[in-house]
Amino acid sequence: MRIAIGLSAAILAFSASLSFAAEPAMEMDSSMGKIYTDSKDMTLYTYDKDEMGKSNCYDKCATNWPPFAAMGDAMAEGDWTVIDRTDGTKQWAYKGKPLYLFVQDKKAGDMMGDGKGDGAWHVLMAGAM
Repeated sequence: MRIAIGLSAAILAFSASLSFAAEPAMEMDSSMGKIYTDSKDMTLYTYDKDEMGKSNCYDKCATNWPPFAAMGDAMAEGDWTVIDRTDGTKQWAYKGKPLYLFVQDKKAGDMMGDGKGDGAWHVLMAGAM
């Protein structure tokens, strides 16, 4: 009986670890079409002034556009990668483009940041780039 309980616990732990290997974002229907959001359905954005695999949004920029944070043990999966920021934190990227949230988006599905910064900020469309 003790072996069966131990084996069940091991299988459960393994299953839970697989669920965390899923993509860090989710697709959501919006007025623009399918977009990517975080786990709270908050819209994700890209920034034209970033480089592939490198964020150029720090200080005041990062206050208004919080980086889509990746936990320290986050692993790349397909088009989703993790980049190291110069401040020591980690950030999710999609096809090499760092991802952000927008401080003025207050509720799930808001897309207030699209086109901001002289058109440099864009909603991340599902399957884009």
